[in-house]
Amino acid sequence: MQRVTFDLDVMRSFVAGIELGSFAKAAERLARSTSAVSAQLKKLEDQAGTPLLRKSGRGMALTEAGETMLGYARRLLELNDEAASAVRGIQLEGRVRLGLQEDFGESVLPEVLGRFKRAHPKLRVEVHIARNAVLLDSLNAGRLDLALAWETELRAPHAEHAHTVPMLWIGAGEEPIECEDGEPLSLVVLDAPCLLRTAAINALDRAGIPWRIAFTSASLAGTWAAVKAGLGISVRTPFGLPPEVRALDSRDITLPALPMLGLALYRSEAEPTPAVGRLAALMLQRLQADVAGA
Repeated sequence: MQRVTFDLDVMRSFVAGIELGSFAKAAERLARSTSAVSAQLKKLEDQAGTPLLRKSGRGMALTEAGETMLGYARRLLELNDEAASAVRGIQLEGRVRLGLQEDFGESVLPEVLGRFKRAHPKLRVEVHIARNAVLLDSLNAGRLDLALAWETELRAPHAEHAHTVPMLWIGAGEEPIECEDGEPLSLVVLDAPCLLRTAAINALDRAGIPWRIAFTSASLAGTWAAVKAGLGISVRTPFGLPPEVRALDSRDITLPALPMLGLALYRSEAEPTPAVGRLAALMLQRLQADVAGA
């Protein structure tokens, strides 16, 4: 049987197109023509020996083989980029101070820090888990080099928009959420100030739905514990949801729509050090994979 050696540039175009939702956007990001990217996709399907994409409405969707290829393509590209960083950046030393919220502690942090440490063994990473306002204050005060935080009206320098994600009403269990007539909706929220807490209250007020704060917590772990216990519903994004909770849907009580929420990488300096720049790139790459999966 003849061995097949996949072209990593072709795989990079394939992954970019899926994650961006458009191969035209992938061509723009990769500084290639749309026809060149189309030729790459044809080459990848020829190498795979099976279709990877199928028509779906006006766009394209992955076939079963395409879903399998996407997983392997991401792993191959991660190893390639990790090897390149390790060879080029083996002499990087010092520290990087990273700030982020609990939402990303389990989904983003372990993999990103593992890859970063393998590529730059002499670098020390200090991670600070905190609320959004604290992260931006620390960044502006020079106590952080890089922060992953929600976009707010509070301006911080050198921000790079990463993604726009939906806010979701979150509850526990498989049974539909019920609320007796005239009874206020029980909310489980983080201590104020909190962007998502404010968004939930504003949405309920506009819809004329009565509510009450049933539980407040200083940490996301406390919030999840209260939701799992059935003390009320909460509002978060798709990131970092534990398996015991779920996004509420049309089976549940009628709830108002919630706004979208921007997510950004904030840097303390306009020209980051090579270490900060590399860590930022790894985080964006991981977030793209998470958003595409969601």
